Amino acid sequence: MSPVASLPPPPPLRASGHCLLLDFDGTLVDLVDRPDAIVVDTGLIDLLHQLAGTFAGRFALVSGRSVAQIEGFLGDAAAEIAVVGSHGAELRLGGRNIAPDRPPALVEAERAFSAAFAGEEGVVVEVKSLGVAVHYRMAPEHGVAARRLAEQYADRDGLVLQTGKMMVELRVGGHDKGTGIDALLRHEPFAGHMPVFAGDDVTDESGLALVAERGGVGVLVGAPRETAAQFRLDDVAAVRAWLEKAA
Repeated sequence: MSPVASLPPPPPLRASGHCLLLDFDGTLVDLVDRPDAIVVDTGLIDLLHQLAGTFAGRFALVSGRSVAQIEGFLGDAAAEIAVVGSHGAELRLGGRNIAPDRPPALVEAERAFSAAFAGEEGVVVEVKSLGVAVHYRMAPEHGVAARRLAEQYADRDGLVLQTGKMMVELRVGGHDKGTGIDALLRHEPFAGHMPVFAGDDVTDESGLALVAERGGVGVLVGAPRETAAQFRLDDVAAVRAWLEKAA
C-alpha cells in the first residue's frame, strides 16, 4: 500500500502499449445523491468513442454497477467498450456476456431492503443484476440500520457484504474488481498489454492491487489515502483532462 502522503499524477497514456480500465462512478462521472441521477454528458460520450478507437478495443469500464446499468447510461457508446460489471462478477466482451445466476437469497434481500426503507426519505434501494444496495447519502442516520439488515443476509447463497461511500451492498461473492480485471486480461485484445486502472473508492482497491502486481499503472481518484495506487488525480475533471491527452 502507498502511504497517505501525496502521490504524483500519472504518466501520459500510451495507446500502443497500454490497455485502459476505468471505474465509472466517481472517476468518469461525479457522485450524486441518487445512483440513478448521474449525468452522462455529450462530452463524455464523445471521449469514450475516441478512447475506444485510440486503444483499438483495449478499453473497459470496471464498475460495481451491472453491465445492464452501464449500457443504460451509455447507450450506443457501450457497444465499443468492454465492461467488467457487478464488482467483477460480470464480463461483457466481444458481444458475449459471462455471469452467474442471481441467487435466491439476493431476491429475498431485495424484498427486505425495499420493505424496510419504503417511504424513508433520502434512502435509495438500488437493484442490480447480481447485487442490491442501500444508498443513504441523503439520510446518513439510516446507515447503521442498513448495515445491520445487510448483515442478516451476508453468507447466504454465497452473498458478501460490500461497503462504499455512504452505501452498503449485498452482492454475489467470489468476485471483486481485481478478479474481474484478471479475467479480462486473459482475453484478446487486452492480453499482453500493460493495464492502466483508475478508481476512486475502496471497492477499487482490489483492482488497483491487481494492476500493481502486473506491473501496470494504478491511479487513485480523489483525496489522498492509503492505497495500492502509485499515482493520483484530484477529481473527475482531472481524470477527463488526462484522458483527453490520449484521445
